[in-house]
Amino acid sequence: MGSKQAIIEMAEPLYLSLSALGLTEEKIATESRKLLALKYFKDSLLSLGKAAELSGLSKWNFIEYLSDNGIPIAEYDKDEIKREIDTVEEITKRLQSDSSE
Repeated sequence: MGSKQAIIEMAEPLYLSLSALGLTEEKIATESRKLLALKYFKDSLLSLGKAAELSGLSKWNFIEYLSDNGIPIAEYDKDEIKREIDTVEEITKRLQSDSSE
């Protein structure tokens, strides 16, 4: 499968400022891909796998990157959390009743 390039243009003085901080074109491109993947995942535009692919990281490393930036990999509303807790409580009761028999 082929690939496409997306080019980031910036004013030369800005690039020189970044360069003076030790940021090469490759470092800027790498960080840009990771930040774009983070944003698109957070905004639900890309799945976890596709965002990891865009970032250039493995899925596990991308999950760690999300965590480092305070982005959860799953978001639940109050009703979903309540259903999950109810399910866990029901399973716990069944397990306790099975073990006491």
